[in-house]
Amino acid sequence: MRRRTLSSLAIAACAFTLAASFSPAASASAGHGSHGGHHGSAPEYKRVGYFTQWGVYGRDFQVNDLETSGTAAKLTHVNYSFGNVSADGKCFTGNVPGEADAWADYVRPLDAANSVDGVADTDDQKLAGNFNQLKELKAEHPGLKVMISLGGWSWSTHFSDAARTAASRKALVASCIDLYIKGNLPVDGTRGGKGAAAGLFDGIDIDWEWPGSAGDTDTVYRPEDKRNFTALVHEFRTQLDAYAKSAAKGRHHGAKPKHYDLSAFVPASPEKIDAGFDVPRIMRDFDFVNLQGYDFHVSGEAKTAQQSALYAKNDYSVDRTVRDWLKRGAPARKLVMGMPFYGQGWTGVTGGGDGLGQPAAGPAPATWAAGYEDYKALRKLAESGTYKVHRNTRDGSAWLFDGTTLWTYDDPQVLRTKAAYIRDHRLGGAMFWSLDGDTENGELIMAVDRGLSHR
Repeated sequence: MRRRTLSSLAIAACAFTLAASFSPAASASAGHGSHGGHHGSAPEYKRVGYFTQWGVYGRDFQVNDLETSGTAAKLTHVNYSFGNVSADGKCFTGNVPGEADAWADYVRPLDAANSVDGVADTDDQKLAGNFNQLKELKAEHPGLKVMISLGGWSWSTHFSDAARTAASRKALVASCIDLYIKGNLPVDGTRGGKGAAAGLFDGIDIDWEWPGSAGDTDTVYRPEDKRNFTALVHEFRTQLDAYAKSAAKGRHHGAKPKHYDLSAFVPASPEKIDAGFDVPRIMRDFDFVNLQGYDFHVSGEAKTAQQSALYAKNDYSVDRTVRDWLKRGAPARKLVMGMPFYGQGWTGVTGGGDGLGQPAAGPAPATWAAGYEDYKALRKLAESGTYKVHRNTRDGSAWLFDGTTLWTYDDPQVLRTKAAYIRDHRLGGAMFWSLDGDTENGELIMAVDRGLSHR
């Protein structure tokens, strides 16, 4: 997972460590329960989409776009990325450049054209911004769940410190529940206050990258992270259940407690799994986990390669990731396959052929960050006539190549193949990073939805 304008840089650094064991020539480059009720789709599979806080700026991707594209009706969960953990081990928000963005979260007013309900925000609302729009989206889709995702590549910095002791774990979890589940937001002008976001979030997604092994340059990690992560997950489960029971008693006698979902983004690398994840124990507390199904190779490497193949010989792949989690004790029904709504790209590719596995000069120029491009932009390249679409139907991968520049990505055909794999292996569903990469009419989410529904 990534954060802000450093998106491709951060994810490249994360994936470099993963890919380097298979790619000796890789060079480091600065850097991702219960069912929702969506319409016209089989409800047994989760469809988890990450909505990026910062996407509302340059990309101008608003919560309302999930409604107009038809995407919201096909999702069971929206994971809002990201919430941050402070140096003193607490969930927090505010307006701190690079660390928190309360303006985007709940302060920024939306006009009628960008509002899910078609009504402009007023100055005296306690809740505005993305949070209010997500609340409006839930009103339109009562089965849809919204999760707060904590951490990500750039904001996993203080997880290891916060998880070190029983007292620090209790304090971290209590602060996250207070801020997001109870909705007690800091006051910012007329916005925020006690219970301002109550009822918005239906659970917590832990995106600690990575317990027990290296992540971003300033992220702390320790050998004891594995034990502490297991205890932290259990603390989240315990406090979420306890809050649900107390809240039910507060409503009326005999009220059924709400179930708050608990999930995590987890790695593809076997080394990272073993360093930080006691799989049998954590899976008892998690409703599901979102598997890293992308960035197996990244644009910071010296040679082009697949980033998200379903199968690959002697290399990372989606199938290998699934099997690695299964053999460590994860139930198939709790494994949600990660799918990229973007591509990794190289330029200065030499060696001819279809371009794959060839030397490259560096990351390809792109809209937001070199080497990283949204699917909606890659789709236009595929239609331009300049690039040729190449496929390995056996491995379940696709890439674009114009003789000089190569992009590895997933298109609808690849995603339909992956959806069939989910059905065949009885996995928990599909996850998408990130929703702002899809087309205006939700082409990718539609392909997955139809594939999971076998339509």
